[in-house]
Amino acid sequence: MNIELIVFIVYLVFMLGIGVVFFLKSKGGGEKTYFLGGRQMGPWVSALSAGASDMSAWVLMGLPASIYAAGIGQAWIAIGLGIGYTVSWLVQAPRLRRFSIEAGDSITIPQYLTNRFLSKSKALQIICAVIFLVAYTVYAASSIKACGTLFNTVIGIDPTIAMYLAAVIIISYTFLGGFSAVCWTDFFQGLLMLGALLIAPIFALTLIQSGQGAATVEALPEGYWNLFANWKDVISGLGWGLGYFGMPHIIIRFMSLRSDKDLKKSAKIGIIWTVLILVFSVASGCIGHLLLGEIADSSVVFITMVRKMFPAIISGILLSAILAAAMSTADSQLLASASAFASDVYKPVFRKNKASDKEMLWAGRFVVLIIAVIAVLIASNPNSGTIMGLVENAWGVFGAAFGPTIMLSLFWKRLTFGGAVAGILTGAIVDICWLAFLGSLGIYEIIPGFIMGLIAAVVVSKCTKAPSAEVEALFDRAVAAKD
Repeated sequence: MNIELIVFIVYLVFMLGIGVVFFLKSKGGGEKTYFLGGRQMGPWVSALSAGASDMSAWVLMGLPASIYAAGIGQAWIAIGLGIGYTVSWLVQAPRLRRFSIEAGDSITIPQYLTNRFLSKSKALQIICAVIFLVAYTVYAASSIKACGTLFNTVIGIDPTIAMYLAAVIIISYTFLGGFSAVCWTDFFQGLLMLGALLIAPIFALTLIQSGQGAATVEALPEGYWNLFANWKDVISGLGWGLGYFGMPHIIIRFMSLRSDKDLKKSAKIGIIWTVLILVFSVASGCIGHLLLGEIADSSVVFITMVRKMFPAIISGILLSAILAAAMSTADSQLLASASAFASDVYKPVFRKNKASDKEMLWAGRFVVLIIAVIAVLIASNPNSGTIMGLVENAWGVFGAAFGPTIMLSLFWKRLTFGGAVAGILTGAIVDICWLAFLGSLGIYEIIPGFIMGLIAAVVVSKCTKAPSAEVEALFDRAVAAKD
């Protein structure tokens, strides 16, 4: 236990050190440097950062737990995510990068959506920023909760204390180094996550084949290996893929790339990394059940499996992947929230565009601190739900609210500012109402939310005045733009 604790401490100090390095390097940089890395991210860093910011601790705890407990039918979540992520990189990413540059060199998603219509209204930016703040607080809570579970299970530390410790580290390097620090920490954390998910199931399978498993394939519950056991699992699992089109902390990486050439390379790296992560996450749940048999808490199947197989120093390194997964998502969410508030609410609304770069940076850092504190309070509440449940709720809101509108903004010239507002509000409201009142139907709320958001955006756009010639010209320039 002491050796694992030492490994965790070394890992956390390393992450904090990255934040300090980029804080020193970025002195004198403005909000574009802090919130978007100056659009200078290379293909490897962008690809692994996008993947790591997506695959939070749920991929090492939540998804394996679902597979362990409910069977291979839960693998449709992984299938849906794999398809959605691939389409996002290949279809959405090239246009979003070019459109964000043409639309006033936008550095946030709300800013892009407003500039895309050459609008002076701040309504869209404010609506987006509010959704960001609420959903990201819930999303960050899931990552912080995972850190608490990890430290409590492995070291015996009170989970609430562990949550506060993890939050302090995440806040520190995000607070100091901004987007560049977040991307570089995500890069290293992405490598660690992939290594852990490749090593643990393969070693476990070797032990099972040598007769050391606690359960057999035949002994598992009836229907455990049936991929099509429940049609609702199929539909809802595929629906997870819709979330990628509206996930701000992931698609912001598309905007940060240096060139279209780097984007194509990033797409290959990112898609391969994500598919491997998802496949081995599913494998961890199945193989963990065969190796361990029945355990009281399915959320710790990966932790228990690793500690059973490896000596302390190796298990400490592999379990640091859970810290990596949690931190790499939480930092991206905190930064996306901070950039949305500082750039889209504080500067244009409260300061009437008179805020200096230094003031903007501190406004963003203040938001990072506030959201992290609220996220810890949510995570430490025993009634806050499971890690997977928190992720599912936040993922659904983002995908339903922003996915249809962002995709239409990139591929449909007729979309209007009013249509964009209607699409975002309708998607978010339908998603939340479905969760609150119709969640018992067993259909993931992102699906009706996405569909209704898409319909609302199209209908309102058709019923309102067509975009001006200037807006249509911006669309045409973005489509034709090349590096």
